[in-house]
Amino acid sequence: MSDNQLLITFKSELSNFSLEQLRYISAVGVWSIGQMYDHLIVVANEYLDNMETCFTLNKEQPLGKTQFGEELYRNRGFPPIKIKLPDELNSPPNNSNNMEDLIIRMDQLIERLSQLKSKVEYINPCYKVEHGGFGWLNAREWCDLVGMHFRHHLRQKDELKKLIM
Repeated sequence: MSDNQLLITFKSELSNFSLEQLRYISAVGVWSIGQMYDHLIVVANEYLDNMETCFTLNKEQPLGKTQFGEELYRNRGFPPIKIKLPDELNSPPNNSNNMEDLIIRMDQLIERLSQLKSKVEYINPCYKVEHGGFGWLNAREWCDLVGMHFRHHLRQKDELKKLIM
């Protein structure tokens, strides 16, 4: 499944949830489905911001990925584990969005990803922006990270759906 199709599938599933289901938090430290969507959208836009920054650079970066970054891209995805960020990066996502807000934001993300993807092959792969955990990534790698991150959250989405069904 392409990254765009994956995002479209995530978006289409939003209509399956009531407002109460979107905002339902089953336990302390567990996100609601709405929070998971908010997280995915916010992070994807951060990745696309970095991708756009690569478009504006004019100096090549000789440094590459970290060991974890190399492994991530070699495997074309995150390991099937829960990843806990440091507390300063781990504030809970927004839980006040309704379905319509999330659909609009997903539509905007899908459109933005599509527009930027059409330009990525024209960007020098040595123009890079640093990711705190993965090292120096070029525009193609930032673009690919969007889909990898959404795929990483498929299991979480299934777990959260079971808690509200």
